[in-house]
Amino acid sequence: MAALARADSASPYIELSYVDSAQERMRCPLLDCVATRFEDMPPVRPFRWSRGERHFSGWYWSATTGRHVGFESWLERDRLLLMDFDPRVVRIASQPFWLHWYDGKRKRRHAPDYFVRREGGSGAVVDVRADERIAPKDAEAFELTHLACQQAGWEFAWLGTADAVMLANVRWFSRYRHPRCLHRPSAGRLREAFAEPDTLLRGADAAGDRLATLPTLFHLLWLNELAADGLAIDLLGPHTVVRLAAGTA
Repeated sequence: MAALARADSASPYIELSYVDSAQERMRCPLLDCVATRFEDMPPVRPFRWSRGERHFSGWYWSATTGRHVGFESWLERDRLLLMDFDPRVVRIASQPFWLHWYDGKRKRRHAPDYFVRREGGSGAVVDVRADERIAPKDAEAFELTHLACQQAGWEFAWLGTADAVMLANVRWFSRYRHPRCLHRPSAGRLREAFAEPDTLLRGADAAGDRLATLPTLFHLLWLNELAADGLAIDLLGPHTVVRLAAGTA
């Protein structure tokens, strides 16, 4: 991230273009549209995949938004999954705008991968790229995006490869992210079972038949109403210690 700190007052004039809720294409100076709800905007370009291409595009159903959000690589999908799991994130949109600028030689543009709205109303722009795949033009685009975010009052994050263990655990929870996995009577019994920390299967058994309680247990872990110890260190297992998350009654 050190290279992203070189922005100064001599940086180029930046415009932003997007597709509004009426499907009209809009273009304006960056500072004229910072209050726009980009977390609700459609992507500015389609997500396509063709045989033989190195990347893979698709749509991920987000429990946070209740709708599909696009991605253009497995790495983007992984980061999207982790953002969906993050309780601080309340809305996510993929490629909601283009940034336009002139680099002194030619016109340039860049569509950041995601716009995120957090609890409290703050916004963040996210670009996803593995460190080894960042070409000089990509670094320039990320630096410009960081500058644009500074001007607009948004945060900027450039995210690379996710931690494999944490990702594997969250991917497991994500299988139970849909509200249909919540059985309210089981949820109440699980909260009682894990009012004091206990191992995953012992608590599930205490709440009833594990075949009935486990889907709800994993859903509560996805919702961060229950918390499991060591998710960034060890894979989830029957002896993982689970507890009520802080602030959960």
